[in-house]
Amino acid sequence: MSALLISYDLNSPGQNYTDLHDAIKSLGGWWHYLDSTWLVSTALTPTQASAKLKPLMDTNDRLLVIDVTAKTRSGWLPKRAWEWMTKHI
Repeated sequence: MSALLISYDLNSPGQNYTDLHDAIKSLGGWWHYLDSTWLVSTALTPTQASAKLKPLMDTNDRLLVIDVTAKTRSGWLPKRAWEWMTKHI
């Protein structure tokens, strides 16, 4: 199991991205506290996850998927965010 960081820019105002959000949630256990950033605990590689999400995005949108399975992390987030990461990564 790995943890993927999924981040995107959705560049088409007024578009409905519910299907994209549902697809991200279907990848595995997820955390979504920042607007365009998700952490997902999954068996998929970044390439596999990208392939599932790309068809749900417009051609001018941007997507970044990175494996962030590691013990070292830093930032300024609420306690529940760090607890989720400790449990799932």
